[in-house]
Amino acid sequence: MTEVPVPEPAGPDATLLAAAATGDAATVDLAVRAGADLEARDAQQRTSLLLAATGDHVDAAKVLVGAGADPDALDDRSDTPWLVTGVTGSVAMAEVLLTANPDLTIRNRFGGISIIPAAERGHVEYLRRVLQTDIDVNHVNDLGWTALLEAVILGDGGPRHRETVRVLLHAGADPSIADHDGVTPLEHARSRGYAQIAALLS
Repeated sequence: MTEVPVPEPAGPDATLLAAAATGDAATVDLAVRAGADLEARDAQQRTSLLLAATGDHVDAAKVLVGAGADPDALDDRSDTPWLVTGVTGSVAMAEVLLTANPDLTIRNRFGGISIIPAAERGHVEYLRRVLQTDIDVNHVNDLGWTALLEAVILGDGGPRHRETVRVLLHAGADPSIADHDGVTPLEHARSRGYAQIAALLS
């Protein structure tokens, strides 16, 4: 079956999407004032706010959030503006989007919430900020991993991931939650030779 191509937006909608993607906040503002649809999508179903969040274009995002853009709009990869902040680790973008009351329970394509990719990447300051919300520090993704497991399994055992583990534990992460194979964060840390992380988990 031949796929029908998704038509690209035109006029103010196209201008808005392009400006958001490059972080041109002034043009974003002009496009909004010209009647652009805040929820217009590109060929990958990304909205202007998702494009701004992906590029960490905070000023453009402020304009869009102020105009009422949806922080929960899903694209064709199950990303939302809010979920993307867990990948970028941008505290400034998280602060902007939190004013729009994002749904902190929406899951990405791996069944995870924003703190899980943040833990994998060692985004310590992002975690410190987001863990002040009511986000579930013990959420388990489709792989059977919590943020704590992700930090140990996919982290490098270095200073950022040690601090990530410390921040997660302080926020109430449960070190007894094991993966689908019954292996705990402590056991993963020991098997990888991460002695300092193992000490934190003991």
